Amino acid sequence: MATVSIKCPNCGGGLQFDPAAQNYECEYCLSRFTQEELEKIAPGESAEQGPEKNGDQDSRENAVVYTCPSCGAEIVTDETTAASFCFYCHNPVILQGRLQGEYHPDYVLPFAIDREKATEIFLGWLKKKRFVPADFYAPEQIEKMTGVYFPYWLYSCRVDGKLDGEGTKLRIWRTGNMQYTETQKYDVSRSGTMDIDHVPRNALKKADKKLVEGVMPFDTGNMKVFSMGFLSGFFAEKRDMEQQQFQTEMEQEVRDFAADSLRSSIGSYDSVNIRSQEARIRGARWAYALLPVWTLTYREHKTGNIYYFACNGQSGKVCGKLPVDSKKLWIFFAEIFVPLLAVLLAVGYMI
Repeated sequence: MATVSIKCPNCGGGLQFDPAAQNYECEYCLSRFTQEELEKIAPGESAEQGPEKNGDQDSRENAVVYTCPSCGAEIVTDETTAASFCFYCHNPVILQGRLQGEYHPDYVLPFAIDREKATEIFLGWLKKKRFVPADFYAPEQIEKMTGVYFPYWLYSCRVDGKLDGEGTKLRIWRTGNMQYTETQKYDVSRSGTMDIDHVPRNALKKADKKLVEGVMPFDTGNMKVFSMGFLSGFFAEKRDMEQQQFQTEMEQEVRDFAADSLRSSIGSYDSVNIRSQEARIRGARWAYALLPVWTLTYREHKTGNIYYFACNGQSGKVCGKLPVDSKKLWIFFAEIFVPLLAVLLAVGYMI
């Protein structure tokens, strides 16, 4: 299986995608190229194919070995990694075979937030979290922050919904000692058509569900037709879950959403009795896309528990699971409650 490195047309150095500028920059000669310019230079491709790996894939407990096209060093990845870095020469490397054929993505949503901005968001998020261990945000830990393209299935369809029911309105008033109730009943009918666009589902088994779903939503309107070049300078994973695994769940979710939307449009009745409702799905289709997330993980030494920070690489939305420093917690307790206890004891003594 071949590896791919995106090369600078001017000097042959490695190109990396720059989220801030939305183009490619050469780290050696500092040349910049747009996706369109690279396509014109090499129509149909914007990557240079490196040498084939010697022999077949070498799998050892889900590890696969490739050869770096820049320095010849071995690159060891797991079975789903599709883009990485060479440990020795630090050049970005795309494992081309992982994204070919049925695994070729339809779309990619390019990173719009670079590492510097992601770090700024991370530190800002931690400002009010005073019980986090210092190790979690130490400089050497922040250096481990990684931009990853995670695989998602995107579901789209059109839904025709119809609802029939009976609405009831009550009017209550008093005259003297008598209370009167007027009940009015109305036939209620609602129908409509809605388009469902690009509802995402995580397509990677090993991904932490809270991490990849906690940074949603993504603005899929900014997606690009997939090109290998967008992966340069980032990590990427290929899917290992198929759309059929989500089909039943997704169809039910869409039907429930359509039914809820029709019910919410009924208006102000005191009660509504739904006699019948249906939601017919048509034109269902799936697309395979890579979506951007900045991630930072932390393993607590004593317990071995994994904690994480995740940032949507497009919008900056944050989610995370944070460790707690028990020493900081006890210091906080001492600062607040010990002086208070001393005051209470002094007051009690005086009384």
